[in-house]
Parts: sequence; C-alpha cells; structure tokens
Amino acid sequence: MNYYLEITLLPNFDLNLFSLWSKVFQQIHLGFVEIQDDQKRVPIGVSFPEYVNGEKYSVLGCKCRLFAQDEATLDRFDAAKWLDRLSDYVHCTRIRPVPEKLVGYAIYQRQQPKTNKERLARRYAVRHKVSYDEALQHYGDMAPIRIPTPYIRLKSLSSEQTFCLWIKKTLVSESSGACFSSYGLSATTAVPEF
Repeated sequence: MNYYLEITLLPNFDLNLFSLWSKVFQQIHLGFVEIQDDQKRVPIGVSFPEYVNGEKYSVLGCKCRLFAQDEATLDRFDAAKWLDRLSDYVHCTRIRPVPEKLVGYAIYQRQQPKTNKERLARRYAVRHKVSYDEALQHYGDMAPIRIPTPYIRLKSLSSEQTFCLWIKKTLVSESSGACFSSYGLSATTAVPEF
C-alpha cells in the first residue's frame, strides 16, 4: 500500500459520531461495491488511526484512511464523490504517498461474534430443518455476551436489516497482498500504521 487519503468526521450537533460513522461507512461501502472485481475483491483497504479497544471502552475514533497500491486506484474510487452528500460532516484529504517512516502494520478485519440467540436460532432452524421455537430452545441458556470490539451499525440494502460491523485490529510485522472485502477489510492483508 503506497498511497492513501484520510477522511475525518467533523464534530457537529446534528449527528453523533456513531450515526455519522454509519452514514459515512455506508457510502464508502457502496463505492467499494462499484469497484470490486469478479471475485468481489476490492483494491482499497481501510484503517482507523484512532482505533482503541480497551476494557472500559472501544472506539474507532473520528478518522479513517483509505489505502491503495497506486494513486490511480484511489483517484478512480473518487471518495469525494461518494461522500458529497455528507460534505458538511466530513473532511477528505487529497491523495498522498504513505510516509517512509511507519509505526508498523495492522490487519483490520470483520469480526462476527455469536451474540444474538434469536439470529442464531433462525439460522439453526434453516440448517437443521426444525421450527424456530425448537431452535430457540437450543440456545435458551445462552447468556448475553459483551463484545468489546468497536463497530459501525449499517443497514443492508438487500434485506433492509440493520447489523453491526465489528472491526477487529491486529498488529502485524509486515504487509502482504492487496485484496480487501467490499468493506475495505481483510483477514490477511495489512495496511500501514503511522
């Protein structure tokens, strides 16, 4: 990853940070869907330079960086176009080269914890061809789980369901590959940290 641009969510009284992340990331996701290849791979990865995952609280911060191997890829994506309707709420920098001096690399990947027994029961009922009530009994004693990982609440455009996109950060020693999902996340590809 040789080039990046940075998106900063601006503080305001109209929208809280969580709602703004939902709107901004929905637009970024839509843009990534437009540029994905036949295998649904995207050449742009995301990072959150203010990411904190602690015992008391976890946040993504108010900055997001988009990384690509070359300047042309970020230029073709045109973040300003995708975020145009949110221009009062975000600031998008120009495309810049990644600094030579790095802190390291990190993998930002989607985490899908099993937290909702109703959702799990629906899936179980379909997979095992049993009624929803029977499936729900299978998860009856499941205690609520607190997930410390920061997330963005999104809305599926196909099912109209809202869901949490939990984003897990893992520090690694080197970068490899350049393949990301339509959320700009990857379980194997690292992006620079600086």
